[in-house]
Amino acid sequence: MQRLKTPVVPVATDRGMRVALIFALSAERLTTYYEHAAWLTEGQGASLIADWLARSQRSLPVAERRQLSALSDHMARQMAATMSREAGLFAAHEMMESLDPNYHSELAESLMLVCESLLGE
Repeated sequence: MQRLKTPVVPVATDRGMRVALIFALSAERLTTYYEHAAWLTEGQGASLIADWLARSQRSLPVAERRQLSALSDHMARQMAATMSREAGLFAAHEMMESLDPNYHSELAESLMLVCESLLGE
């Protein structure tokens, strides 16, 4: 049986990869929060990042993965605290859908800019 490979979407820069990881992990955190009423820990987030990077044969040091995990946690919790449940569910859905490069979402694009500003802080 032949295994299908996950398509690898090239990220232009290392910074772009880090921004994308914050975005994807924020989406995962929000989805988990709304589906299970629980937040991922910093360690769980760092492990997810390691898994995602391994698919494209990349890696980051543990300390950096934890930093990205913490930034995504900050973003996801802030979103959940400032939005109604319905708005949060919609945002999480849009973020997850926009992980597909063929899906266009203005909301996701604006949230990606927030991720970029978090990385710059």
